[in-house]
Amino acid sequence: MSLRAISAAVLGLSILTVQSPPAHAWGNEGHRMINRLAASSLPVDTPAFLRSPAAIQEIEYLGPEPDRWRSPAEPELVAAQAPEHFIDLEPADALGSLPHKRFDFMQKAYAAGQKPDRIGLQPWEADEIWERLKAALREYRQLSSARRDTHDVEQAAIFYAGWLGHYVGDASQPLHTTEKYNGWVGPNPNNYTTEHKIHWEFEGIFVAANLQALHAQPKMTPVQALEGDMFDDYMAYLRHTSTYVERVYQLEKAGGFTGAGTPESRDFTAERLAAGASMLRDMIYSAWIDSGQPVPQAKY
Repeated sequence: MSLRAISAAVLGLSILTVQSPPAHAWGNEGHRMINRLAASSLPVDTPAFLRSPAAIQEIEYLGPEPDRWRSPAEPELVAAQAPEHFIDLEPADALGSLPHKRFDFMQKAYAAGQKPDRIGLQPWEADEIWERLKAALREYRQLSSARRDTHDVEQAAIFYAGWLGHYVGDASQPLHTTEKYNGWVGPNPNNYTTEHKIHWEFEGIFVAANLQALHAQPKMTPVQALEGDMFDDYMAYLRHTSTYVERVYQLEKAGGFTGAGTPESRDFTAERLAAGASMLRDMIYSAWIDSGQPVPQAKY
């Protein structure tokens, strides 16, 4: 290939990148905000190491971490983990009840002639990371009881909490729960946008320009331990988020994500960020509570 051809190819790729940024829920700013708000509001009976300034800073940094794994420089990684950021509930619900285990879901999707990576793997990824966090906190309890050094397991738990935050944050963004993720599809009597730009305009550009932690923090819910089955609780959280899909399109149609937007769009977005932070805080807290329960006997 000639030097001119190489230069043209690079320029074309640069233009494409500028015009069509990838759909990363909430962008860097929103994900960091969600993680920091969650870590900063953990209750006092959570281990002190999780509430330390250093842990809060690390958990905040890790909010956008899975989006850093979406570069074309790592194509196999991109292909494997991209479906873990979303679930299109319309085709998922067409399969009937969703299995709690990832591979059972994949088998069910394939049997129905569907590709699981096209439906999305969001709840399975979140639940699996939550269980990793719970296992690390169980190890922390055991080492603490034996008066042994806990530094290494503390670092693991902090990483799991931050990593978990990315997907919990994704799940508070309504467009990560629907096939209408970047432009309305299907019957459109209300003439909502069909352009493929609403996703990033809402979660990226608008959030970065207009939202700060001080807007979202007052909208956080009181802390609670999630006492049911975590997969079921998480699916309920996703389904609640999905009830706001049309609201996103209504706000966009009213100019809510252009410039400073509107009071309604800023209030709505702050509430969604707060929902992500509240759920993440509650999941971290629940992992701590559940880590103290007896481990069920293994089934072989």
